[in-house]
Amino acid sequence: MKPGIPKGTRDFNPIEIQKRRYIISKLQANFEKFCFSPLETPSFENLDTLTGKYGEEGDRLIFKILNNGDFLSEARKKMPDIEQWKSKNITASISEKALRYDLTVPFARYIAMNQGNISLPYKRYQIQPVWRADRPQKGRYREFYQCDADVVGSESLWYEVNFILLYDASFSDLKIPVEIHLNNRKLLAAIAEYASIEDQLIDFTVALDKLDKIGLDKVLNEMKEKGIAQTSLQKLIPIIELSGSFEDKITRLKEILTDIKVGQKGIEEMEFIYHSAKQIGLKSADLVFNLTLARGLEYYTGTIYEIKAKNVSIGSIGGGGRYDNLTEIFGVKNISGVGISFGLDRIYLVMEELNLFPESAHKKKQILFFNFGEKESLQALKLIQELRGKNISCDLYPEKLKLQKQFTYAEKNAIPFVAFYGETEINSKTLSLKNIITGEQKTLPISELETFFS
Repeated sequence: MKPGIPKGTRDFNPIEIQKRRYIISKLQANFEKFCFSPLETPSFENLDTLTGKYGEEGDRLIFKILNNGDFLSEARKKMPDIEQWKSKNITASISEKALRYDLTVPFARYIAMNQGNISLPYKRYQIQPVWRADRPQKGRYREFYQCDADVVGSESLWYEVNFILLYDASFSDLKIPVEIHLNNRKLLAAIAEYASIEDQLIDFTVALDKLDKIGLDKVLNEMKEKGIAQTSLQKLIPIIELSGSFEDKITRLKEILTDIKVGQKGIEEMEFIYHSAKQIGLKSADLVFNLTLARGLEYYTGTIYEIKAKNVSIGSIGGGGRYDNLTEIFGVKNISGVGISFGLDRIYLVMEELNLFPESAHKKKQILFFNFGEKESLQALKLIQELRGKNISCDLYPEKLKLQKQFTYAEKNAIPFVAFYGETEINSKTLSLKNIITGEQKTLPISELETFFS
């Protein structure tokens, strides 16, 4: 059997894991500075919890889990007519569970189940893997981590402002220069109303969201193929082509949408969020008004975020938005929410490409004690236990082999320090340490080791 792993999944070696943990530690520190509490949910949910929440395309990307036992026999009992045996028809008969597609819907399910036990507004962060049956490519995997932060139970726009500040603080700590792209679902609805295509809002926004990838001509062709009239397209083109600063676009939209109530409300929200964030001050992120941004339209109702790294072509590295009725699908009304997500895997690729990982992110402060025999090994393990109690990582080579073989082991495992703890060192209560990267060697009193590695 030739070993392999499924497409869109990866193994991570020790250095990669250390770098990923570095990113997570920065995000987690900021989540907690902004007073979010941790939450974890199961890796799989009931299938009906997930389906119908991400649109038709999203539903196709959900990994379904086959029922236990003879699921085909059970399906035949429910659907004896073989002519009806198409995958879409029998899915409900053979699969009742699925791997989670994102962290937002499971979070909404958690809120619905625990509404009587949580105090609103409720702020949570969650760092866990999700799965999507997508086509693998650079920066897009079938198994990947999401790092989410959400607030539910408040309609206050100050939370939208705070999420901008959270993004800015996190990416500043990671040294990634970013643009925070903003839009508002109300504006998209207003533009559809202006162009008389209210009943084609999803077709319009799905095509619009592809503008950066396929260009204006192809976007217009797609809209035309979806049945959007030429007269409507003529109204849409000047809006799609809006340019200038944040303020310039707002001013022009006020003129275009002057008689559309939902549009004026969207503009009001955008102005509040933008001006508040600018007055508070951002460390490094730039705010961009992006009218083509249309992610998550199946559940976003207000602000929409998308984060793009500067100087790197990799797509978004974060995103989110306001959802005013997500918990309604679980029978819980009037719980508004807003949340954002960080794309760990794409952030990793950006940091690799821009060489942003500090050496401390993957350099280990470990010691390998060389094995000089049974007597010395016993004394070495006593010292190792003492050092581990002082938070110093160390280990004993398991066998008494030639020193060169023990050196080779340390090099292959990227262990920077090797320790000589033979009879001389035991009697003098010292330890001879060699840095195998620099070749420097020194003998230290055991009492000074904690200071040396601090």
